[in-house]
Amino acid sequence: MAFEIADIAPTGERLTEYDRELAPLYLRLLDAEEAGAPWEEAARRLLRIEPEQHRDRARLRFETHLARARWMRDVGHAQLAGAPAV
Repeated sequence: MAFEIADIAPTGERLTEYDRELAPLYLRLLDAEEAGAPWEEAARRLLRIEPEQHRDRARLRFETHLARARWMRDVGHAQLAGAPAV
């Protein structure tokens, strides 16, 4: 994945280009949650940040991206096929 991962995922009600680029990552985060993976492992493997070195940043990155993944699953996916990203 060549896209740079932000520390804080988008929070608005509109799909963004960032969301489109990271849609596969959002799915992997949801899979990790379902599998019961520790947040530190998901941060390290999926979000490319070392929790041991940057604990607060890693936790924030994990929590905001998981929240966005849930939003995409529950609401935002409907925008993937239709409306342009903002």
